[in-house]
Amino acid sequence: MQEAALRILSLLPDPGEKVEFTGAELRRDIARLGDEARSTSLFGDRRYIWVRASGDEAHDALEALTSVERLWPVFVLAPGATDKGRCAKLLEKRDDALVAMFYPPDLRSVTQSVRAMASAAGLRMTNDLAERIAAASGLDTRLAQSEVTKLALYLDANAERPRDADMAAFAAIGAVAQDDGMGTIVNAVLGGDVARLGAELRRIDQLSLNPVGLLLAVERRAAQLAGLAARMGPRDNPASFIEGEKAARRVFWKDADDLTRELARWRGPALERLVDRLVLLHRQLLTNSQQAELLLMQGLADIARAAARRS
Repeated sequence: MQEAALRILSLLPDPGEKVEFTGAELRRDIARLGDEARSTSLFGDRRYIWVRASGDEAHDALEALTSVERLWPVFVLAPGATDKGRCAKLLEKRDDALVAMFYPPDLRSVTQSVRAMASAAGLRMTNDLAERIAAASGLDTRLAQSEVTKLALYLDANAERPRDADMAAFAAIGAVAQDDGMGTIVNAVLGGDVARLGAELRRIDQLSLNPVGLLLAVERRAAQLAGLAARMGPRDNPASFIEGEKAARRVFWKDADDLTRELARWRGPALERLVDRLVLLHRQLLTNSQQAELLLMQGLADIARAAARRS
């Protein structure tokens, strides 16, 4: 959703200053959006309005906006809104508005997008690597594009001088889940870092992370923990075991401390219950997309509290 909005924004010859509102702010003062959209700064600079709302939260402000003469473009990103909602019905038939609906991507479509990004960047990439990048990015094409760009820089590739990209090069630049946003959230949840959890969950909205994509990142880490726990056995010490895995290069060195902490909390029956809880949460997100972000935050908070009790 945000990627599409940014693409439209890039078509403006001079978008100017960004003025940002939340849906909650506009719900409290419905005239504020119209006032800002027709106002000028002291120096007459251009501007655009960027609204992050939930569902039809911004409807009344948008309704008030339609009655004023506007100077500046308004972008509204509203996860949870539908084509049958009040905002869509208010705007869809207007000549001066565009309504677009977006749905959670699947692994196949994002893999295809990654291959297209790679080709444009001068990278020859197998489908397996493209799928790995898509999954590691949590199906977020913005993060995937960041990884492709880093790969192209690392390999000194461009459209005139293409290079082969492989798993070794991807490993060398670091996993996207750790470097670009999701990793810190995943580690706060599975590591039981309740004190840091609130700030990390707020980043879900700030980064416009796809709820299903973030849950997939948690699921991948849980699967990794299950594999490690199976190799470790019931009596081994997690710290010494992970140290051995790191030495054998079966664990990335940046992940070692987090994996040690998480493996100490999630093993045996507790790990089995975690996997069952993630499966249930995934099903809930898919069947209730309008409340997916709220359901995810509640579910991750429950898991973090359970991890903290096991410390």
